[in-house]
Amino acid sequence: MNSTSHAIVNYAILSGVAPKQTWPILIGSVLPDFPMLVLVIWARINGIPGRELWGEVYWQPFWQDFTHYFHSIPIAAAIALIAHYFGIAWLKYLAIAMVMHSLGDIPLHNNDAHRHFLPFTDYKFISPVSYWDKRHNAVWGALGENLAVLGSTIYLFPSIGTWIVKGLLTLLNGLAWTAYIFFFLA
Repeated sequence: MNSTSHAIVNYAILSGVAPKQTWPILIGSVLPDFPMLVLVIWARINGIPGRELWGEVYWQPFWQDFTHYFHSIPIAAAIALIAHYFGIAWLKYLAIAMVMHSLGDIPLHNNDAHRHFLPFTDYKFISPVSYWDKRHNAVWGALGENLAVLGSTIYLFPSIGTWIVKGLLTLLNGLAWTAYIFFFLA
């Protein structure tokens, strides 16, 4: 899933349970993708073109480990349990959102699947569906993702008090559907 999709869907699910934990939920929802942001910035600074970045550099052991440990369900779950035990609500919901991010990724990654159960195993679930790769049914994966985001947005709209956030959600949905039409249907 795209990072923004994780944030919107996770917030829709968790906001009713933890309404005062907006920022930890949103940050935890995108934090597993942080290593990829670092990678992209590093590649730009070093003049590495996109094709080389995603075709070679991303697959190097360092970047794979960095990315996969941030997607580790056992590590994030352990953080959530420890935070719960010590009564650190913000950290608990940040870690829960990280777990939810990884759970959302499992059915939508094919050849780029993460090792979600590190450090216990290097196992990767290779889904037949991708959220981006046309060779692996992305037309359906991206459609499901966009529908989940749209449904989450509709659910959240009545509880959002500011038109700026409503406008941002509308814009993100519009961009996602435009990209879907352009990349998968055109």
